Amino acid sequence: MDRSPGLSVRLKLTLSYAAFLVVAGGMLLAVVWVFLLRYVPDVIFTDVQRVPNRSDLVKAFAPKAAWAMVFLLLFGLVGGWLLAGRMLAPMTRLTHATRLAAEGSLSHRIRLEGRNDEFRELADSFDTMLARLEAQVAEQQRFAANASHELRTPLAITQTLLEVARNDPDRDNGELVDRLHFVNARAIDLTEALLLLSRADRRSFTRERMDLSLVAEEANETLLPLAEQRGLVIKTSGETTPTIGSHALLLQMTVNLVHNAIVHNQPDQGTVWVGTTVEGRSVVLTVENTGQPLAAQVVPTLAEPFQRGTERARSDHAGVGLGLAIVKSITQAHDGTLDLAPRAGGGLTVTVRLPAAPPQPDE
Repeated sequence: MDRSPGLSVRLKLTLSYAAFLVVAGGMLLAVVWVFLLRYVPDVIFTDVQRVPNRSDLVKAFAPKAAWAMVFLLLFGLVGGWLLAGRMLAPMTRLTHATRLAAEGSLSHRIRLEGRNDEFRELADSFDTMLARLEAQVAEQQRFAANASHELRTPLAITQTLLEVARNDPDRDNGELVDRLHFVNARAIDLTEALLLLSRADRRSFTRERMDLSLVAEEANETLLPLAEQRGLVIKTSGETTPTIGSHALLLQMTVNLVHNAIVHNQPDQGTVWVGTTVEGRSVVLTVENTGQPLAAQVVPTLAEPFQRGTERARSDHAGVGLGLAIVKSITQAHDGTLDLAPRAGGGLTVTVRLPAAPPQPDE
């Protein structure tokens, strides 16, 4: 935005300091005149010697007062300029950091020294904002790179299959069509997951009152055939957990958690626990599963896009690597928190905390 140039803040402060000193000096001189000089008579009669009268004192006082005002003005300008420069030094560093950030450099930090004051508070807040922006940009770049890689894989496979079919016209196309169908389905699933992740990040959904425990039951019923096919048991427990949010997104979040617990589990003898509770002003959804032991340093990365705790799964229900990333995004869109923790005997415990809905008048 183009704006006409104006006085700098340092110059404005300097003029303010100088004006304050001049006004204060003028008031002091006025006090001297009002309470001292005006009580001196203009004519003094004495037989001893000539005594200075009011006119003599005014003639002697006025030039000195004028020089004093000039001194105060100069002292106010010089002192105000130096003092304003010292006080505004942190603003110079803030401006420099802001320009660097505007140019794309988010790694710069102000790190203002000194005691805690308004400028220090502003600098610390700005550093925190830069750190969050840098982390968010890095995450988006990493996500874009991973998404490009994941989307390129099915396209490369499709191209390879088509080249094989073109080079071998006598080959049976039945197997080729089946493989193309599988690859295309995986690409569609990945695209839909990316769209769902973007929708949750934008928070473009309608909120309504619902019971999270009923959402969990619906997700369990949906995935029960998959659990039975893998020889797993789903155990549910909980109480009424009222919250406010998007039913479709919260259902997708719960389905992703239960699906993840089923897929990454022990074959034929695993267990999935799904529970809901109320803790203070929050409702809590907990999904726990048996499985392979997970390293503590790996668990926090599982909610990042395209991250997997163990080696990449190849089954038909393995997913596209966005399950927990979508869960994290949906949780944050509902002002909640997501906690991941390894189980002592192997597997994972996922805890989602969402704000509880306020009680209704008839409750």
